[in-house]
Amino acid sequence: MTAPESRIVIAGAGHAGGSAAALLRQMGWTGGIVLIGDEALPPYQRPPLSKAWLKGEADAASLALRPLAFYATAEIDLRLGTRVTAIDRTARSVMLSTGEALGYDHLILALGARARRIPLPGLDLSGVLELRTAVDADHLKAELGPGRRLAVIGGGYIGLEAAASARALGADVTIIEREPRVLARVACPMLSDFFQSCHRSQGVTIELDAFVEALVGTDGRVTGVQLADGRIIVADVVLVGVGAVANEELARDAGLACDGGIIVDLAARTDDPAIYAIGDCTRRPLPLYGRTMRLESVPNALEQARQAAAALCDKPAPAPEVPWFWSDQYELRLQIAGIPFDATEIVLRGSLEEARFALFHLAADGTLQAVEAVNASQEFMGGRRIIARRKRLDAAQIRDMSVSMQRLAA
Repeated sequence: MTAPESRIVIAGAGHAGGSAAALLRQMGWTGGIVLIGDEALPPYQRPPLSKAWLKGEADAASLALRPLAFYATAEIDLRLGTRVTAIDRTARSVMLSTGEALGYDHLILALGARARRIPLPGLDLSGVLELRTAVDADHLKAELGPGRRLAVIGGGYIGLEAAASARALGADVTIIEREPRVLARVACPMLSDFFQSCHRSQGVTIELDAFVEALVGTDGRVTGVQLADGRIIVADVVLVGVGAVANEELARDAGLACDGGIIVDLAARTDDPAIYAIGDCTRRPLPLYGRTMRLESVPNALEQARQAAAALCDKPAPAPEVPWFWSDQYELRLQIAGIPFDATEIVLRGSLEEARFALFHLAADGTLQAVEAVNASQEFMGGRRIIARRKRLDAAQIRDMSVSMQRLAA
C-alpha cells in the first residue's frame, strides 16, 4: 500500500470522479485524496436531468451521489467551483483555476464530455440551450410549461428524453433531425421507428432529413429555427442536442495520447503510469469485442472508477463488464446491453404493439452481440449474461416466447 502521505488528485467531480474518490477509500487508500470539480454542486447523477429533474420530480439532495458530509468524514478534500487548467507531468503537479499549484503522486482525469457545438447563426440568442449539467436543466425547466414551444435540434437519446419530459409539462415539441430517422447513430431502424411512432402518438412533431440553416430571433431572443428548405419552426426555446465531445484538451496539452478521448488500458491507465483517466473523456478497450471506443454512460464511469481504484490500491483487477445503457421516455424503459459490432441479423422477441419486446443482434455465427429491450428487463438481464459468455443463440428459440430467458441464458 502506498504511504499515507501519498496524494491522489482527481480532476473532475462528476459521476466518475466522485465514485473513484469513494472507491479509493473503500478499497483501503490511506493517503490524501483531492477531488476537484468546476460545478457548485458535489458529485451528482446526471441521467435524471433530462427526466425527473426536468419534470420537478427530483432535487439536488436526491441526485447527490453521497451526502456532502461524506467527503469530510472520508477525509476527501472536495474543492468545488475549481478546475484544473494545466498538468506538469515532470513536476507531478497541476495548476488550478485559483492560481494554486497542487502536487500529486497519482492523477485521475475524470474530465467528462461537453455538448457538441454546431456553427449556426443565432446560436448566441437567449433561449438557445444545451443539457449537460444541473444548471442547464434548471434553465430549460424554467422555459417549459403549458403552451410553450420547444424545438429540439437532434434526435438522440437526450433530445428524445427532454421531449418526453417537455410534453409531460404541457409544452409543444418539435424534434429536428438531419438523418432519415431518430437515434440513427445509436439504435437499429426498428427501434428508431418504434420511438418515432411513440413520440408522434404523444403529440411530438418530428422533422426528419431536416437541415438547420440558422436560429432566428427578435431583440436578442430566439423565435424559431430556420431549415434549409426555407421553413421556420416557431419556438420559444431551442434545445441543441447533437452529441458530445470528450474533454481531452487538458490531457493532450500535457502530451498524453488522445484519439477522440484520452487513451487508456483496462486499468484506466494512460501512457503516463502516474496518470489515470475515467468516464466520458476516455477511449477505452472493449475486450469482449476486440475494439476500443469512447462510451458515454454511468455504468462505464463506474467500471473505470473501479479499475483505477483497484490498480491504485493493489487490488485484483475487476472482470471486464458488458457495456450497458438505458433511457426512460414516457412509460417506456429502454435498456441496452452490448454493442452490435458485426451483427448480421436482428431477431425480435416479444411484441412491438404491446411495447414489450427485445431486439437481439446476432453475428453470423449466432454469437449475441447486443440486446435492445423495451419494458423487457428479463431479456435485458439475460442478454447481458449471454453476451458476457459469448454464447451463440438460435434465432427460432429467441422468437419463441415459450422458451424462457432463463433457458436461453443457461
